Amino acid sequence: MSEQAPADDGSADPTADGGTTTHTLRLELDDEPGELAAALDPIAEHGGNLLSVFHERGNLTPGGRVPIEVDLECPAGRFDAIVDTLRERDVTVVAADEEYYGEALSVILTGHVVDTNLSETLRAIEEGTVVSIKEMQLSAAGGTKGQSSALFRLGARTGQREAALDRIREVADENGLDVVEPLEVAE
Repeated sequence: MSEQAPADDGSADPTADGGTTTHTLRLELDDEPGELAAALDPIAEHGGNLLSVFHERGNLTPGGRVPIEVDLECPAGRFDAIVDTLRERDVTVVAADEEYYGEALSVILTGHVVDTNLSETLRAIEEGTVVSIKEMQLSAAGGTKGQSSALFRLGARTGQREAALDRIREVADENGLDVVEPLEVAE
C-alpha cells in the first residue's frame, strides 16, 4: 500500500510561480539582541530560504553597525518584495544583488565631516534606495573638531547616477560640507 501525497493547490510549492532564483543581500544592523532575527523574517514571509548568513559582529562599519551578508533563494519575482519589506521595517539594505547598485562613483566631502555626527551623515547618504556606501576613507589631520575630509566610493542603482549625486549634494548642504564630485578615472 502506497502513501498518497496531499492535494497540491500550488501554495506550498515555492517554484509554482516560475522557479527559484538565488540572491545576495548586504545589510547593516544595530548590534542589539533580536536585530538579525527580525531582519531575516521578511525572507521567510515571502517564501525565501536562507542559504548562508555571514555575520561579522566584531567588524563594525564606519557607522558603527554590524555588516551582514545573506545568500538566499526565493520564488522568482519575490526578491523585490523581500527588499521592499526590509526597507519598510527600517533595515539598512546596503546592496541587493549587483543590478541594484550597478554604477560606481567616488566623491569627497570636505569640511567638518567628523564633527557633524559622522554616523548620521552616513545614514542620511544611504537613506532611500538610490545610493550605497561601498567604502569610505577618512582624513582628520586636525582632530575630530577640525577640518576633515572623506573619500566615498559609492554604488548607485543602475541609471540613477545623477540621483545619487543629488543625494550626496543634499546631505553635504544639510551638514555645511563641500563636495568634490564625481571623481573620474582617466582612461
